[in-house]
Amino acid sequence: MTARQDFIAAFGGVFEHSPFITERAYDAGLIFVPLTAKGVHAAMVSEFRKAGHDERLGVLRAHPDLAGKLAIAGDLTEDSRQEQAGAGLDRLSADEHLRFTALNADYTTKFGFPFIIAVKGLNRDDILSAFETRISNSAEQEFSTACAQVERIALLRLQVLLPEG
Repeated sequence: MTARQDFIAAFGGVFEHSPFITERAYDAGLIFVPLTAKGVHAAMVSEFRKAGHDERLGVLRAHPDLAGKLAIAGDLTEDSRQEQAGAGLDRLSADEHLRFTALNADYTTKFGFPFIIAVKGLNRDDILSAFETRISNSAEQEFSTACAQVERIALLRLQVLLPEG
């Protein structure tokens, strides 16, 4: 494998199902050794922000619903599974699950992408509160907020994969 292929294999999933971000960061010459979470994140965020609206929308749409059907079926990426489990979303009561399902449906209908939040350090009550607040946002406001959350998720994932330096 080439260095490029190794890099993409290692970090292509940092932006959920969107390896093009990783490819562009590498191809733009933004990746420097030694690799650090902060450095790789800055390079990838730069490329994410340069992407067109439709491409960024595609990244948002690649994210799973919180506590949604993919989680129930066991079809989340390992990163998403661990993140949602860490916030207790794999242990919802029947009533909580119904609330998440209704909010997911309403949110996706309104905005055209799933509700995205970096769940690390949050519990299900925190997440539900944010969900209920953000569903009132304008489309522009929520697109911006969701993109910022995607960037935060990417940083958290990179911090697991790489040392700070």
